[in-house]
Amino acid sequence: MRRTARLMTALAVVTLALGPALAEARPGGRSSSGSRGSQTYSAPPSTQTAPGSAQQMQRTQQPPSQAANPAAAAARPGVPAAAQGSFFSRNPMMAGLMGGLLGAGLFGLLSGSGLFGGMAGFASFIGLLLQVALIAGLVFLVMRLVRGARRPAVAAGPQGYARDMNGAGDGRRPMNTGMGMGAMAGGAAAVATRPIQVTPADFETFGQALLDVNAAWSRQDLEALRRLSTPEMTNYFAQDLSDLRARGWTNTSSDVRLEAGDLSEAWEENGQHYATVAMRFSLVDVTRDATGKVVEGHPTNRETATELWTFVRFPGEAWRLSAIQQTG
Repeated sequence: MRRTARLMTALAVVTLALGPALAEARPGGRSSSGSRGSQTYSAPPSTQTAPGSAQQMQRTQQPPSQAANPAAAAARPGVPAAAQGSFFSRNPMMAGLMGGLLGAGLFGLLSGSGLFGGMAGFASFIGLLLQVALIAGLVFLVMRLVRGARRPAVAAGPQGYARDMNGAGDGRRPMNTGMGMGAMAGGAAAVATRPIQVTPADFETFGQALLDVNAAWSRQDLEALRRLSTPEMTNYFAQDLSDLRARGWTNTSSDVRLEAGDLSEAWEENGQHYATVAMRFSLVDVTRDATGKVVEGHPTNRETATELWTFVRFPGEAWRLSAIQQTG
């Protein structure tokens, strides 16, 4: 009985430990990452392709104080709001596990047998599960905290791509991150924006970028990803690929087809053009381990996804991917 319980809980620990890596598949890690200038913390307008809401950015280097509308930014606290309250107050499941664990421990103490020592049979089995589940949950939390703290600041990212954070190395001008003189002085002045027109040629560029980014991702071609995306997004791609390689896994997204797409919004700020487009596309998305065994996805079945991609450029220069947001 005890051996079976230990086996079950060990499997649960392994499952929890591997859980974060499963979300790494597909470019962008199936999360919302990147920056949209002053609109980073504002939801993109819904479109026919993406009628629902977009998820808030989970990884971004854009300071919250640089939103175009400070009141709107306060109403959408995003990442700062997640820092409020304790871990257990924000995670009822963990609070329940802690409560169960403490209750079982008190029972053992009152019976004079020590923590969990006074229980036998099925009650002992439940107590063991509670202890291991708590440990697994703490391990999971530490992994997520380490990964979350590491990703936004990958100044020493794979292949030295951190040099791109200032546009160095290839003669490009650095992309504006919104840190103007007001931010440096501690202010939170609103950024002036104005709408711009997006041409059919721009839409063709966006659709081609969807294909090119997925192809470069599948080849693990960071040079190509650097040419196609901003330094911030390049670092996220590099970190996600590194996390997959650490587990001996590779992800490929093939036969990508753009099914539908339309413009959500396009604007200019601080001398740069931004365009957020909704794209619904289908693809074959597969993750394999070092032996070639499929651990996620299917080698022949297609899946459909709807994402909001934001592109940025200086006038007269090429568009580059600056953010990917999930919908729903």
